[in-house]
Amino acid sequence: MTRVVCFGETLLRLSAPGFERLFQSPLLHACFGGSEANVAIALARFGVSSTYVTRLPGNAIGDAAIRVLRAEGVGTEHVVRGGDRLGIYFVETGAGQRPSAVIYDRAPSAFSTIDATEIDWPRVLRDASWLHLTGITPGLGPGPLHCAARAMAAARQAGVTVSFDLNYRATLWPVDIAAPALQPFAHAADVLIASEDHLQPLLDITPGADAPQRVAERYGSRLVAITARDSRSASDNAVSAALWVGETGELCVAPRYDVHIVDRIGAGDAFAAGLIYGLSGGRSPGDALRFAVAAGALKHTIPGDAGLLTVAEVERLANGDSSGRVQR
Repeated sequence: MTRVVCFGETLLRLSAPGFERLFQSPLLHACFGGSEANVAIALARFGVSSTYVTRLPGNAIGDAAIRVLRAEGVGTEHVVRGGDRLGIYFVETGAGQRPSAVIYDRAPSAFSTIDATEIDWPRVLRDASWLHLTGITPGLGPGPLHCAARAMAAARQAGVTVSFDLNYRATLWPVDIAAPALQPFAHAADVLIASEDHLQPLLDITPGADAPQRVAERYGSRLVAITARDSRSASDNAVSAALWVGETGELCVAPRYDVHIVDRIGAGDAFAAGLIYGLSGGRSPGDALRFAVAAGALKHTIPGDAGLLTVAEVERLANGDSSGRVQR
């Protein structure tokens, strides 16, 4: 049975109601988020055994985060407790020509002050088949960077498949520092995921139809998924992706979906979860990609961080039913 381990920071997300500006009214909606936690939750909802590894403060807020993860079926047995506070981020949802905005308040969080030796990765990865990491973690400080590197090294030694989503956050660190830090992770990943916008600044690859192949040839990944987004406005986008399969020399291209956005945060995580679900479950690369893009498209319709989706819902869209008709 597939068991996926995800490693990253859990955050408290505070969102303005609807399309209000932050503190336009004295209300904020609270939920927990974080890229890797989103992937773990989505995988659990798809029926995959998922384990989430992070560091949380030993207080009531950390306890609440664990309860939310467990309620979604995510394993938390390897969560480390320590530090003083949970990282926070504030979200203002855009509309039309006004973009969404995110403000981070995450330093020094419990996770950003993690010591690389706090997690026994050989024990965590025992019986695991997949490890998922993102480029957010190395940008949070030396401890998270070294811990992620140790996780990837332990996974490769144990024969565990590693997926790495570049997931660059410009507000965390400048690109001239991020690129040399993230490229070793790209070299070590079996499955590399990246937005086409990040190819040139981070990987020194010019976007284009053959970009997935050029990334694979330069960085050695077995599979390279490149996501594409046409941002027409804060309310309406179009999304698609391509996947290069090194073993067969095949380039898979998924259908493009026009999406009306309720909440675009976490869409890339839903894509990553869909791809992991498909590939680890024995689907063909093309089928896995179509499922992943459909999952990412549907996440745009769900408020909050996580893609709270079922396999049947994603399959319905992947099989061509985009009508949005009431199911009854």
